[in-house]
Amino acid sequence: MSTSTVRSVEKSEPLSWSRTVERELVHRTSVAEVLLTEVRPTDAPHVFLAAASWPRAHATFPRDGSQRHSPLILVETLRQLGLYIPLRFYAVPDAFRAVITDLHFRLSPADELPARAGATEITCSARVSALRRVPDASAVGLRLNVTFAACGVTFGQGGGGVRFLEGARYTALRARSRVDAVPARRPEGGYRPPTALLTVNHPHDAVLALDRGELLVSPADPLHPFFFDHPTDHVPGMVLLEAARQAASYRSRGRLSRPLFGRLKASRFTELTPPARVLCTRHGSMCAFRILQDGTETACGTFSYT
Repeated sequence: MSTSTVRSVEKSEPLSWSRTVERELVHRTSVAEVLLTEVRPTDAPHVFLAAASWPRAHATFPRDGSQRHSPLILVETLRQLGLYIPLRFYAVPDAFRAVITDLHFRLSPADELPARAGATEITCSARVSALRRVPDASAVGLRLNVTFAACGVTFGQGGGGVRFLEGARYTALRARSRVDAVPARRPEGGYRPPTALLTVNHPHDAVLALDRGELLVSPADPLHPFFFDHPTDHVPGMVLLEAARQAASYRSRGRLSRPLFGRLKASRFTELTPPARVLCTRHGSMCAFRILQDGTETACGTFSYT
């Protein structure tokens, strides 16, 4: 598409929230879980405009009693943009495997609009940086920074890094993993903390179990329609982020439930078995967390609640 054509489309046609983008390009099996409705390039290099439709009450994403959307829906929109833009505009082959290396988000509560009847129309501005290509011009890595606005008011920001690996390289990277493993069940002798302390809508949304005082990543529903929408050979990043959020909520007895800032960095894959430990340390209105498996840290990050 030429620059003049992009400029013409951008100025003459508003973004559309009428239908979702292709589910395959955001790695979703269920169309109901696709949030993006349109993504288009602008006349600025590596800058894109996008539309997303946020449902008033997602079945999984918890709210804090107010009418604000959950931060998780912003992170999921960020994840979908981090897949769609490279696959659609940077020649990444569909067969390549995406690996999210890190992500972060920040919300401005004074600028957030309440969830409305129907859905909230979100406008996103995404900038690609740190682009890495192979000789055939397809991207193998990039960083994405996104701002989120509703009704013309910017209320949030997020970003992160993603790598794309061809099949043989991904297989080699995962060679020591049990690809045929199934999501871990509740540990022997463990139990689920009350939903109110985890700040989840339903018991099957819990991704933590408590075993002898330790919090473990142990999804209550191995076929959860959001967390396990499609088969995976490792614990998805969204599950790790939600496990950390639930851990902070549990350790604070439900007081710290809706982070306004969050950061997650994955240093290696978290396997489906054995259950990984979630360590959460509170520092006033902040929580630092670590994910440990077999004594090795696989991910870490922080949440802030003010």
